[in-house]
Amino acid sequence: MSAFHLAANLQPSTMIRHESQPPVFGKQSARSSQAIPRRAVPVRIAVIGNHLPRQCGIATFTTDLCDAIAAEFGAAAVFVVAVNDPQSSYVYPARVRFEITEADIRSYRAAASFLNGANVDLVCLQHEYGIYGGEAGSYVLELLKHLNMPVVTTLHTVLREPDAGQRWVMQQIAERSHRIIVMSEYSSRVLQSVFGVPGEKIDRIPHGIPNLPFVEPEVYKDALAIAEKLVLLTFGLLSPNKGFESVIRALPRILASHKDVVYVIAGATHPHVRAREGDRYRDQLQALARELGVERQVIFHNRFFSPQEMASLVGSADIYITPYCHEAQAVSGTLAYALGAGKAIISTPYWHAVELLDDGRGALVPFEDPAAIAATATALLDDVAARQAMRKRAYLYARNMIWNHVAQAYMQAFVQARVNHMQPARFGFPVRSVEQSNASQVVNV
Repeated sequence: MSAFHLAANLQPSTMIRHESQPPVFGKQSARSSQAIPRRAVPVRIAVIGNHLPRQCGIATFTTDLCDAIAAEFGAAAVFVVAVNDPQSSYVYPARVRFEITEADIRSYRAAASFLNGANVDLVCLQHEYGIYGGEAGSYVLELLKHLNMPVVTTLHTVLREPDAGQRWVMQQIAERSHRIIVMSEYSSRVLQSVFGVPGEKIDRIPHGIPNLPFVEPEVYKDALAIAEKLVLLTFGLLSPNKGFESVIRALPRILASHKDVVYVIAGATHPHVRAREGDRYRDQLQALARELGVERQVIFHNRFFSPQEMASLVGSADIYITPYCHEAQAVSGTLAYALGAGKAIISTPYWHAVELLDDGRGALVPFEDPAAIAATATALLDDVAARQAMRKRAYLYARNMIWNHVAQAYMQAFVQARVNHMQPARFGFPVRSVEQSNASQVVNV
């Protein structure tokens, strides 16, 4: 799609925000009756964040987002500034044009100089506190304050109870960003109530998903050596807050009525967790399975899966489970993926799950409650019709989350950011210094 074609069709502020309906893309809002200026359409976009082959959720998201933008608007439209974690180096694709060393503040200044000299129209920052150096990831501010072009920031975590440093960094990022993208309505509300970001500055764009077919799990099971099994699946990087032990504890009760069930745990240990404690969490899960006598029904795949492998893996699941331990999970890419594949889903009620699984698109169970997981899984396995109905509701809801729609929504946000940059309207909200923030008591909402 050419820039001229895009300028003639995109309108600013087109995101429709609904709590109970899937996001709608491409509709004109009441305040966007005027065609946007052609010069507002970004031709060259730089995305800052992690990128594959680095193994983490942000890297997968950044890679998928760039793939989607390139597919919709041309490969020349987007390139990446990648952040490397300590003592690591990666063989990146040509799309990665510059690398930041996480703990070296000088590389953030160098990245800003590179971007200013590269004729970049807009920067899209992927933000997660843990991927940037400095207190609460504050080194990224050194980059932002030197940029000459508009910035659109995607927030992968929005904390309801930030500490003083996290609060200050988030407020600074919001002040220096022309648009803020969140992936849930809850995150939008927290961003406004806790950090004071104006609602008109926020776009809600869902986590993207691949366009997978709606097929029966049996199609994939032979290739994965789990034919004739009922598959419960969890995938993603392993870390102790994921709650996989709750599903293992539920297995004896599930197996009492469904002896052909297996629980597949797919994914490598998170690199940061592995650096601190090795595979201790995985070892604990395996020991628990042995203790409960279900070690043959728990299948571990200890590696990072490619997108092609992931499609087959998720496709094989009869029930997908996210048993996370904490409510404050603003985004789950794996949950979005399972929803888009049309899976029957059981989840604990963390923030993202409550929104995505509303209206019967999944089943919520209490945190750390193996009995509830067992009862819910057994009921879904017993009732094929109910399971199929849940799958169809999930699949249909997720059609607007497919990556090409998400890429179009991002471009709408980019265009609006450039319009704001050309006609600046500063959004005021209180920002205090680090010293003031650290000296005062944080009020949590």
